[in-house]
Amino acid sequence: MSTHDRYVNAPETPLWQIPASGAARFSWEYEDGRERLLALYQKGKDKQWDGSKRIDWDLEVDPYDPLGTPDEALNLYGTRHWAKMTEKDKGELRRHYTSWQFSQFLHGEQGAMVCAARIVESVPDLDAKFYSATQTMDEARHAEVYSRFLHDKVGMLYPINDNLAGLLGDTLRDSRWDMPYLGMQVLIEGLALAAFGMIRDTTDKPLPKQILAYVMQDEARHVAFGRMALRDYYKQLTDAELREREEFVIEGCYLMRDRLRGVEVLENFGIPLKEAEEISEQSEFLALFRKLLFSRIVPCVKDIGLWGERLQRAYLDMGVFEMGDASLDLLMSQDEEIAERLDRERFDVEEQARVTEVAEAIAQGAAETAEAPGEAGQSADAPAGEAAEGTGRG
Repeated sequence: MSTHDRYVNAPETPLWQIPASGAARFSWEYEDGRERLLALYQKGKDKQWDGSKRIDWDLEVDPYDPLGTPDEALNLYGTRHWAKMTEKDKGELRRHYTSWQFSQFLHGEQGAMVCAARIVESVPDLDAKFYSATQTMDEARHAEVYSRFLHDKVGMLYPINDNLAGLLGDTLRDSRWDMPYLGMQVLIEGLALAAFGMIRDTTDKPLPKQILAYVMQDEARHVAFGRMALRDYYKQLTDAELREREEFVIEGCYLMRDRLRGVEVLENFGIPLKEAEEISEQSEFLALFRKLLFSRIVPCVKDIGLWGERLQRAYLDMGVFEMGDASLDLLMSQDEEIAERLDRERFDVEEQARVTEVAEAIAQGAAETAEAPGEAGQSADAPAGEAAEGTGRG
């Protein structure tokens, strides 16, 4: 069965084409590089992993409750529609929501892969090209694991959200080399990290927790890369050039806050668009997610030097201005530690299982050895007894 057969609503075309713009840049300076960026490149090489081996794909997943989502987190909970739903309907709703979320993750990761490849092509500095080449591989791996989870465990996909596609298209159509950084590394990746973290920290299902934790470990490096490159570059820009980029950030933030709501899921359950939008807006879960959405974006935007008056007013309007003081370094170090702790816990369980297996084998061998002398004694006595009986009979 192909991916096309698993889409809830088939994409309009199987191939989305965005005309390329901007120049491909080569650097003939091979020794001059920023030490901190080359160190990040080394870390990117050291931290490569295989999604087929690091993740335990043998773990079972209930497609009708892939994330252990509580009723209260579903947008229809408490509405007139919820009261009419059977348990089977609620399971189907969970499946659709998980499919929608992870499908957007999948499409976003493919977009990140293309943007990282575009950075390799267009960024002028060789150290940035080196690191972005490792990120391209990372994003390919992320798309691979999300695709496998959706195909093998959920069995259903959603097309890319129109507004996510719009933001991705705007990012890739821009001829300025820094825009793939800004659109993807800061905005789209920032949104994704917030969503990844929310699910990672709330799900009680081990397989999606593994996937999200390991992907977020990589993303911690990607955000660091974007911050380094853009912080250095934006110091050189004029006020007018900075304002252009701030306008792009403002538009992108409002777009993601107001349009990425999963309304498509409710429409597939027969709820008219206007009512689906109203239900989504009243969701406490969505309100919490919107708040968390900016926990990664606002401090990054401030850190790279985009903090003009109009951008600050926009963040005040969204109620997220205070997030500009959050520590990105702390958040990223926590992401890395969670992934490493998960590895240690899995290794300890596997090691204990091996120790138990060896102990059981030793115990079984000892038991068989203990039984052996008795069996040998009985077999040795038998002929003598038989001989005595034979003598008596004679």
